[in-house]
Amino acid sequence: MKNRSRLEIIAMILETVGDNGAIQAKIMYKVYLSFLQMKEYLSNLMKNDLLIYDDGAQIYKMTDKGRRFLILYKQMTESIIMTKPIL
Repeated sequence: MKNRSRLEIIAMILETVGDNGAIQAKIMYKVYLSFLQMKEYLSNLMKNDLLIYDDGAQIYKMTDKGRRFLILYKQMTESIIMTKPIL
């Protein structure tokens, strides 16, 4: 697997959580993170209001701010891909 930026990993976490939410194990395995890495990312995402933890259902859910981040991230990466010169 290639090295990923923090933004790439954050976007992958948000995509995994999606609209239905996700448990820790699903996030960890789909995003290919160790348990410690996952805990650090989830903590930072909750601190920045991109994710919330639903105690009742025991899942992570994306906030509106998280959805906006993901949309902007996808737009940014698409525009970068379109501007790359063809070799």
